[in-house]
Amino acid sequence: MKEWNDNCLELYDKIRQVPDNAKKTISAGRLKGKTDINPMWRIKTLTEQFGPCGFGWRYEIIKMWNEQGANGEISSFVHINLFVKYNGEWSEGIQGVGGASFVVNEKNGAYTSDECYKMALTDAISVSCKALGMAADVYWDNDSTKYNKSQIENDNRKVLNASLLGREDLMKWIYRNESFARENKQRFSIINLIEKNYRCTNDDINKISENYYQYKVNHNLQ
Repeated sequence: MKEWNDNCLELYDKIRQVPDNAKKTISAGRLKGKTDINPMWRIKTLTEQFGPCGFGWRYEIIKMWNEQGANGEISSFVHINLFVKYNGEWSEGIQGVGGASFVVNEKNGAYTSDECYKMALTDAISVSCKALGMAADVYWDNDSTKYNKSQIENDNRKVLNASLLGREDLMKWIYRNESFARENKQRFSIINLIEKNYRCTNDDINKISENYYQYKVNHNLQ
């Protein structure tokens, strides 16, 4: 196994910057003002650093699923492991969960996307790539301005630290809410539940979803 010593940031520094022609400012919606990164830039960067897909890097799909949201909307999610071959050695699986809209309410009525899983997969790959440091400069800038001071001061939700994302009491709390919703024939969304009660990042919510799925598997819960 490779000894990293002082070279831990070697790959990170190679892939942290995104060229201007691969960036676009989001002009509308909840992410207005943030930066959208061309997904093909990630594919190109993975290929440049590790080799062609299937030989120097690859991914495996762990799970694909849908979740009910508010007002009849449905979101689709994909959970993957990304593997890269670096300095002749294959990595462990780098997990990523991505999501996209399946059914969304628009001005002219409900719209059903036939590309939701493809988009969720692309998103999941981006999450895995982020763990390697890919596009780090963009994410760093976005995170530093994600909330302004007044928003933070007026946000009464609890702060959910990274060390708590897999705690059993959190998993039990989610399951109680899901069971209550099911018994009362109500829609349940883990994303809406977490966002309503806790202040955390989208990556944190993705990690909680992964941990909750595994919790239900381990405890044979439905």
